Amino acid sequence: MNSGPPEPLRILIANERKERLKLTTGLVAAMGHHVIARSLEVSEVAAATAETMPDVALVGLGESSEHALDLISQIVQEAACPVIAILETQDAEFVNEAAKRGVFAYVTHRDPEELQGAVDIVLWRFAEFHRLEGALGRRALTERAKGILMERHRIDEREAFELLRSHSRRTGRKLIDIAEAVTTSHLLLASEVNAPVEDQGGHRPAA
Repeated sequence: MNSGPPEPLRILIANERKERLKLTTGLVAAMGHHVIARSLEVSEVAAATAETMPDVALVGLGESSEHALDLISQIVQEAACPVIAILETQDAEFVNEAAKRGVFAYVTHRDPEELQGAVDIVLWRFAEFHRLEGALGRRALTERAKGILMERHRIDEREAFELLRSHSRRTGRKLIDIAEAVTTSHLLLASEVNAPVEDQGGHRPAA
């Protein structure tokens, strides 16, 4: 097991209280990580997250819990990195609401080891979440493509999958890319079929 120092991360810090913002920044820097952005306003943190793509975001609970929750929502919507909430004391109501907004963890102390432990766990969970999300998305796309082929060619599920796989082998493209192409072309063809037809004078028939 590697007991060496953790690899430096790019960390975004957001807190409406300047003194707390400064304290957290110093803590993160002392841990050996890079503070890539410090922000106080919701609009600023959204832009900073999109532009800098941090590894982790730390959101402190300041004067207003709603402000902190809005910060969490904005970062989560960018889907760029996991969020850790930093609290001064236990606040079950805030933690519950923050969980609904998508926060991955929270810490209640300014201890570097506790914060580093939370960061390590959160990064692992975030990676697992996206791997699972990607796998489920690929499965759903393949299922849609099979359904289209089954309907079009009047074949069963196994035969539809074999069509996808054989075309994948023949063209050298990934099966998921073939499934996406089938789904996309089906949507385009459906749109063309449903579009109103113009007469020779360039006029569409009245509804």
